Amino acid sequence: MRVLVLGLGNILLRDEGVGVRVIEALAGRYLMPAGVELLDGGTSGMDLLDAIAGCDHLLICDAVRADAPPASVIRLSDAQVPALFRNRYSPHQLGVADVLATLVLTDETPTSMTLIGVVPADLGLGLDLSPEVARAAGRAAECIVAELRGLGLVAELRAPASSAVA
Repeated sequence: MRVLVLGLGNILLRDEGVGVRVIEALAGRYLMPAGVELLDGGTSGMDLLDAIAGCDHLLICDAVRADAPPASVIRLSDAQVPALFRNRYSPHQLGVADVLATLVLTDETPTSMTLIGVVPADLGLGLDLSPEVARAAGRAAECIVAELRGLGLVAELRAPASSAVA
């Protein structure tokens, strides 16, 4: 099974970069099982075509507009995912909509898709997530680990760095 865990967002616009920050957290905290790839998709559009093509499960993390309070974590699946990207929230989402549409035409659409979204609180200029979305990013990372577990794939916690004294 080939699973792509794709983080999207613009890290220059605070909470808009939450998907990328979640991928960074997952890479630092977990060892992914064989067949699972973590990818910082940033604001890429059609450049993601080859990475997504033919994967069995596409798991996306991104900032999303939803009828929910800021820092809410939401889950969408399968047909709900392309529908979200058609109603774009940020410029990179138009590129993802184009990628998904192209994959339908080439018959390389992922077998299943899940989106773990975080409702942003602050889209102003800045590199750091707002405090409430930073906490939500941790919950989003745990949701992704749970999604992988549901697919029969176990992400293992990395051993803590040793603090041996010489």
